[in-house]
Amino acid sequence: MPKPAIQANTVSILTVDQHNTGQRLDNFLMRHLKGVPKSHVYRIVRRGEVRINKSRARPSDRLESGDQVRIPPLRTAQGQNTGSVQLGQRLSEEVLLEDDDLLMLNKPSGVAVHGGSGVTGGLVESLRLVRDTDGFLELAHRLDKETSGCLVLAKNRDSLLNLHEQFRGGGTHAVEKHYTALLANIWHGEKRVVDAPLRQYSDANTGHRSRIEADGREASSEFIPLRKLKSSVLVDINLRTGRTHQARAHAAHIGHPIAGDQRYGDAKFNKLMHDKGLRRLFLHAHSIRFLHPRHETTVTLAAPLPTELQEIIDQLH
Repeated sequence: MPKPAIQANTVSILTVDQHNTGQRLDNFLMRHLKGVPKSHVYRIVRRGEVRINKSRARPSDRLESGDQVRIPPLRTAQGQNTGSVQLGQRLSEEVLLEDDDLLMLNKPSGVAVHGGSGVTGGLVESLRLVRDTDGFLELAHRLDKETSGCLVLAKNRDSLLNLHEQFRGGGTHAVEKHYTALLANIWHGEKRVVDAPLRQYSDANTGHRSRIEADGREASSEFIPLRKLKSSVLVDINLRTGRTHQARAHAAHIGHPIAGDQRYGDAKFNKLMHDKGLRRLFLHAHSIRFLHPRHETTVTLAAPLPTELQEIIDQLH
């Protein structure tokens, strides 16, 4: 018997036939929602999003022939959006630390933190599908799609508000964010602090972009050389503020654009790095420190440099 189609972005109505008479609702849903985690199936039933003949239902309800079962819009159902579940499962393997208030993970490069135009499923949307967070999971801060590394999410509103205040620089405790980056050109001297205000622009052709402008928002970055190479330098970047594309714009501003940066970078240097195997932006959020929103203890996260970036350094060294 052909299986009823589940529409990814619309409500679907399934009619129970004689072969499913007497079956529990949860087992019926598991059969038709292949690839959807059990936790998510039970969650949508608990919230009343699944209905039998327009009435709220329980997982243990028995179905009768002719019953109409309402299925809410699911990005994870059969169709083009199944990648969201796969992404959520992949991201669940990158969790660095988790408790009742926070979910902290090592974000892979190439994953947008939110779904949007041209993006099938974002990090937050995908994680909501596979994590038991009662529907609340929000970003405490952001990372560019091309950037990998430490990312913090809040699992309740109180934690989110507290973290947003910390990341905006409120209170007496300063959040510390450190990135590892490979920059173009020979580095002279030691650490360098860049205080250059940034203004964000956006258009349909180039997307978001930040420029150094006198009347822009305050932005401060500290560049510390870790390893000076023949025509490049590996650095630690301490972002004292958190503006859009700050590390990338400041690096380009001082004549040392980040390897693999297609927006602010140097085409010749990018070609050289591409020939050595670099297929992404060489920018990794390797550590972050902040106060736990509930316990007020210091939380320090660290994410190792991805293998593909370490291999580039090994070649250059």
